[in-house]
Amino acid sequence: MSLNNFKDFSFFSLWTFLLCSALSVWTPVQGEVLVIGSNLPIIAAPGDDVILPCHLAPMFDVQGLTVEWSKPDLKPDPSDRLSRVEYVHLYRDRKEVPDMKMASYFRRTELFMDAMKHGNISLKILNVSEEDNGRYRCFIPKLRSTVKAAIVELVVDSNFAKTSTTETPLQTPDPQDTTPTNAGRSRVAVVVVVVTLLLVLGLAGFAAYFSHSIFQKLKQKHQKDKTQKQPLQV
Repeated sequence: MSLNNFKDFSFFSLWTFLLCSALSVWTPVQGEVLVIGSNLPIIAAPGDDVILPCHLAPMFDVQGLTVEWSKPDLKPDPSDRLSRVEYVHLYRDRKEVPDMKMASYFRRTELFMDAMKHGNISLKILNVSEEDNGRYRCFIPKLRSTVKAAIVELVVDSNFAKTSTTETPLQTPDPQDTTPTNAGRSRVAVVVVVVTLLLVLGLAGFAAYFSHSIFQKLKQKHQKDKTQKQPLQV
């Protein structure tokens, strides 16, 4: 392989690699649905009704899927072989499954059924107490995504009612609001920047490859014309 052919091959390989990299990054962003919770804890006073926000972005109908709300920090008793994982709320076959709920949440939790077709799987908990403190996990096991779950933290503080007029208000967003959180927007923004950079580099490599090829052809043509114009030696 000549030096010029090797350079051509290098430019073409670089462009192909950059283009494939850009496509590999762009594809999952276009087709993947993400489960998004809340970056901030949900703060409430004892006796309040709260909403733990969780939704899918982009919008996706989950009415036909299983939705699990649990407390991941609560583990089954290892000494009890018959113990099972219990749920704060379990939605399956288009209805609630109360038999597998923790007794302390019986008749105290609900999903927004009409909003589930828009990807809203936020959980409403009635009459919270300090025993409800902790992390909650919303999970869609059969979702075709690399992000099937999200965590939302609930803080129930008996002093919150005294200071709620001057401090951060109760963070219970509108269940109809399907706007992605900052985490979702940040993730998409980073991917867009990466894709843009790869595309720019790919186009630059593509342009350099063709510019180099045209330059070599002109150079060869010039040398050929110069050779043909040289007088014959007698």
